[in-house]
Formats: sequence, structure tokens, C-alpha cells
Amino acid sequence: MRVLAVFLKILVVAALLLSGAWTTLALWYQPPISTTAARGIGVGMWLLFMALMLALAARHHKGLALFLYLLAFAAVLIWWHNITPRLDRDWAPEVAHTVTGSLEGDTVVLNNVRNFQWQTPKTFGAQWETRRYDLKTLSSVDAILSYWGMNAIAHTLVSFGFSDGTHVVFSVEIRREQGESFSEIGGFFKKFELAFIAADENDIVRLRTNVRREDVYLYPIALPAEARQALFLSYLDAANDLAVRPSFYNTITANCTTVVFGLARLIAPSIPNDWRIVFSGYLPEYFAALGVIDWPKPYGNVREKAAISARALAYPDAPYSEVIRGGQPPVPAATP
Repeated sequence: MRVLAVFLKILVVAALLLSGAWTTLALWYQPPISTTAARGIGVGMWLLFMALMLALAARHHKGLALFLYLLAFAAVLIWWHNITPRLDRDWAPEVAHTVTGSLEGDTVVLNNVRNFQWQTPKTFGAQWETRRYDLKTLSSVDAILSYWGMNAIAHTLVSFGFSDGTHVVFSVEIRREQGESFSEIGGFFKKFELAFIAADENDIVRLRTNVRREDVYLYPIALPAEARQALFLSYLDAANDLAVRPSFYNTITANCTTVVFGLARLIAPSIPNDWRIVFSGYLPEYFAALGVIDWPKPYGNVREKAAISARALAYPDAPYSEVIRGGQPPVPAATP
């Protein structure tokens, strides 16, 4: 009984510490009034409240302290539950619109396809277009992974290619507000909405290879025609739904990779769960294990074969989609 009592006390203390830390971060990343001063005041008041409850418990009023803490935490949870995603914020220009579309027979009409001309990561010529795609001519699906720091994390994009040489890329991104920057921790605390962006490869992929100078890889995915079309239409349905029912981004459960995985499972429910879906930087090995990369086996070094950044930088004036797929001579190896 003593051991059980000690164990229960440890659980209670751990729960109080975790809930207190969670509330502190929630008040910092999602304050009722979004200013730095308001964040500081909110967090400071919460920490002061926790200190007072500890002092009350130390004076042999543990029951009262626990009751008051639970009452305050319940109020925090009610506030948190009522924070809902929105469509009407002052969005950053590159996510000012999200893609929507319709199906007219075998033709998909996409609205708000982004086709920016990027000069630097912050300067660009903005252009949003309406485009039409014939599903019968959908000929390829490529997974594109872009690394900007950690090897374990990559941004996942999916490019659909058509027999006339055109490509459209779907990207699940955070919908930043003006002046807002990405935060992995903030992604756990309703800091960002989700956005479905459809864009030209010369915009959304070139931005990463030639402008931001990220490390980008392209993996052709082997899918039958019916599965390619079903995946494309699943993006269309998800984008249309998100355009009227916004959703929050979550660093683990609702990000650029997990959303894509969820769409893929709609057409292939047997795709196995795997830790590499969360640690998206290791997806190439997952693709190889599933045997879905559209290259002759054995694959060899899949990342070396999939690398496109050096090629894109070597031929900046050539047709971009052709260059990243090997449409120009290979880049000479650097002299040791």
C-alpha cells in the first residue's frame, strides 16, 4: 500500500508539472492578446499562480491547492477548446490563396495555382492562375523532399506530371500570417493553420533549389494510372474541404508528410505505418523498403540518384522541369 501511495503521488506530481508546463507554452504561443507584452504578462501570471499553489500546499493545504489548480486548469482547457482555425487572417503573400478545384468530365480545373517568379526568398513577382488538367494524360507522380537543416526532417511535396510535359505540385504548408515565422514548438499549440498550395515546379521547387539553396531530392513513384488519378482527386477533395473548413497545423499529427500519408491511405489502405512518416527526412529508405520508387532495382544509393539541387543550379536558364529530371548533361563531379 505504501508503494502504491508513493506511485500515485508521483503520477499526480508528474501530471501537475506537465499540465503546468503545457499551459505556460500555450499562453506563450497562443495568447488571448497577440503581443509580446501580453504573452509575458499571461505567462508571468500563470507562473505566479503555480508558485502560490505550491506555497499553499507547503502550508498543509494540499487539498485546497489541488482544487484551485484543477479549477484554473479547467478554465484553461475551456479557453483552449474555443480557439478555432480561421480563414480571414492577414496572410503572407505566398499563402494568400489556397487551391480549390472542380472536375468537369475528365478535366480538372484548379483555381489559385501559384506561379511566382522568385528573385530572393522575400522578393518575387506574384501570380495566381487558373489551370486545366486532363486526368487521362496524367502520366507520373514524384515525391520531392527538401532539406534545410536537420537530416531527420524534410518538407514533402508531390508533383503530378502530364504527357504534355506540364507539372503541378501540391504542398501542405503552414499558412503564415504577415511577419510570422515558423516554429516547431508553436506547431503543437495551434500557432498556424494548414494550407493546401498548388504551384508550378518553376515556383515551388525552384524556390527551394535555386533561391533558398536547400538540399532537394526527387523520387519518381510507381503507381498505376487509376491510383495516380485517385491520388490527384484526393488532393482536390482535401483542398476544397480545407478551403471552407480550416484546420490547424500540428508538428507531429498534421504536417506536410502525415497529411500526404493520410491521402495515400485513402487509395491504398494497406500502406503500413512507420516511424519515418514522422521523421520525414528518412522517407527515401521507406520508399525503397516499400519498393515504390520507379527505378530499376537494385536502387543503390537512392539519395545520390535523386539529388536535383546541383543540376538545377548548373542550368538555371534551361526548362526547369526537364533539367531536374535529367534533361541536360550530368553536372561534372567536383575536383577533390
